[in-house]
Amino acid sequence: MSAPVEGLTVHAFEIGVDGPDGSEQDGTLAWSATTMVLVEAHAGGETGLGYTYGDVSVAALVSSKLASVVAGLDALAPPAAWRSMFRQLRNAGQPGIGAMAVSAVDIALWDLKARLLGLPLSQVLPAFRDHVPIYGSGGFTNYPLSRLVSQASSWASEGIGRMKIKTSRDPAADPERLTAVRKEAGDGVELFTDANGALSRKAALYWADRFQQEWGVCWFEEPVSSLDVEGLRLVRDRGPAGLDIAAGEYGFLVPDFTAWLGAVDCLQADVTRCGGITGLLQVGGLTEAQQLDLSAHCAPAVSAHAFCGVPRLRHLEYFHDHVRIEDMAFDGVLSPAGGALRPDPARPGLGLEVRWADLEGYRVYGPERRPSS
Repeated sequence: MSAPVEGLTVHAFEIGVDGPDGSEQDGTLAWSATTMVLVEAHAGGETGLGYTYGDVSVAALVSSKLASVVAGLDALAPPAAWRSMFRQLRNAGQPGIGAMAVSAVDIALWDLKARLLGLPLSQVLPAFRDHVPIYGSGGFTNYPLSRLVSQASSWASEGIGRMKIKTSRDPAADPERLTAVRKEAGDGVELFTDANGALSRKAALYWADRFQQEWGVCWFEEPVSSLDVEGLRLVRDRGPAGLDIAAGEYGFLVPDFTAWLGAVDCLQADVTRCGGITGLLQVGGLTEAQQLDLSAHCAPAVSAHAFCGVPRLRHLEYFHDHVRIEDMAFDGVLSPAGGALRPDPARPGLGLEVRWADLEGYRVYGPERRPSS
């Protein structure tokens, strides 16, 4: 059985954030909108969906470099297309937007394969589980205390027992912010922080001690830049017991992840950046070989399926921006139940259908797509 890929359709939508004054901030960046690049892959009367979050240039790269490569290839063999796409990008650039473009197409091809087989994507993969634990993520540094507390309360009401806030843009403000969240969440909730690489090595060590001792923080993400592998290793080795150091969300190619294997307590991977599902499965093999847990970075509608195929899964980041956008973009998104997302066994592929009418006003790339009457 084979099903030649008939072609790709590429879209991009830019959606403004809902933060105060029209912006959101973390330790090192501020932004006013998020762009979803959405790819449709067509074969055998079915359409698979894949996406990534990046600049609109990712959409242009899919159209100019990748669409012709996958046309005619077997939709039931996504890894073969994955290899061909990365070869095509040798001179254009494989990391960064190159890997994100491949990721969106690869996810679409896996979704297409699952739909052709009439199975949920999680069951087409070598599944190790039927659900993924999640943690609430948001807590941007420009949120007022009332918004922080409200968000923590919302996660708790959904049965989410882990939550993360951004820190380290203004370290002097963090004690009050952490105290407010800890008070609202209660002692039974696991509290995470993310500095987004804002701190120096010595400052990271100082705050690692305070975070753990004063607020019971058990996860410190990117205390220093993820490019500073030795700095990550230093904070991991000299930080307090009970505080895990994490990084990896900016890994694009499989070899990127090898440097972090000995520098963090838990590795992260973003399926929409690391070469899609084909790339993620290879990263999962690396962490299995090193007996290291892997945490899913964002894009919950895809990650809930993809990370069922990871042997040593820790949890999935249920990120505010992506939850909001995916709820807007798709029918069939999963809702938390018991602190986890569970792929629906009755829905083939990712179980998603695009809400074209709701997205059209945000379009920045690709042909207008109207729902069939």
